[in-house]
Amino acid sequence: MHVISEKALRSFWARHPSAEKPLRAWCRVARQSQWTTFAELRLTYPAADLVGKFIVFNISGNRFRLIAVVHFSRAKVYIRRVLTHEEYDNGDWKED
Repeated sequence: MHVISEKALRSFWARHPSAEKPLRAWCRVARQSQWTTFAELRLTYPAADLVGKFIVFNISGNRFRLIAVVHFSRAKVYIRRVLTHEEYDNGDWKED
């Protein structure tokens, strides 16, 4: 998969250094994957949830949430936001 854009990841881990290692690991796995459906993605990330048009990944034992739009037909993962659990619970991200 082509991950767009890692800048969001770097920006988040600059504010939350403990997120760097798990976000790098998520990115590495996503890049090496070739998901064609949400069901296939769930084989890699069983805790991923489909919330409207977004796929929400739990990062670092659910401490962080990575919100993405995945275009399976084009093999692209668009990172929309990376949030702390508290920011995620606020729900503002759903308006993107």
